[in-house]
Amino acid sequence: MSTSLPPTWQGLVDDAAIFPPGNNPLPDAVVAHVARRHEWYADLVGSIVVTDVALPDVDAAVALAVVVTGGAGAVPGALRLVATSPGTLAGLEIALRDPDDLAGNARRVVAAVDASRAEGLLDDATPTYVELPRVGSTAGWLAAADVLAAAELRLKFRTGGLEAHLFPSAHALASWIDAALDRETPFKCTAGLHHALRHTGDDGFEYHGFLNVLLATRHAFDGAGRDDVVEILERRDRAGLADEARATDLAGARRWFTSFGSCSVTDPLDDLLSLGLLEGPA
Repeated sequence: MSTSLPPTWQGLVDDAAIFPPGNNPLPDAVVAHVARRHEWYADLVGSIVVTDVALPDVDAAVALAVVVTGGAGAVPGALRLVATSPGTLAGLEIALRDPDDLAGNARRVVAAVDASRAEGLLDDATPTYVELPRVGSTAGWLAAADVLAAAELRLKFRTGGLEAHLFPSAHALASWIDAALDRETPFKCTAGLHHALRHTGDDGFEYHGFLNVLLATRHAFDGAGRDDVVEILERRDRAGLADEARATDLAGARRWFTSFGSCSVTDPLDDLLSLGLLEGPA
């Protein structure tokens, strides 16, 4: 029943069902993930996101995005666990943990990744995403981004969470996108991007929209100034954004904004359908 979706939407959503606020039990999440392979929208979903701690409980041949829960020193152990899993590694994710020395922390992650590749634990083609903390584009933040870009590692931006302070402002997110594009570094987002458009949630939090981020990335790549990118991230006009999306080469933006993790796959899907950006089976 599955059908090929337009390139803009292929692999856009990483299945993060086990993470908050969904918190689905891993066995249930894996069963649901496997079942989606037979749905018409199967191409929308990329990897299933799991922590290294949860790897021993994965019991199906699924594509895995593995979140390393420790520091750089935990990378080899996580990769050895992947080797014992029926799943295949589609991506590795790790957060910098030393806000006082982000560049040094980034160098330790690069060294761990390089050592794992040399040992044969990590294929050169497997993307590694490194989450930079929400401290703004300070000199230390930018220096860490430089280290990661030089090693051809990718960036990961946290766009929400369970508390208001975890949602970056549009200005902050615009600066992160700009930093990634300046370094020709792909990035993914995590948390908060359940829906296509920016909106105020029932909890009062200001949620970014994945369609806003895609459009902002495209315009930033095409040379739009920071204020224009912020304006796109803050837009809420449903019809206008949908019309612009149809008229814009968003597939080109996917080279940079590669995917986002969502505890729900149906929310992004329903939004794309209701906006007329995807058509379901006849």
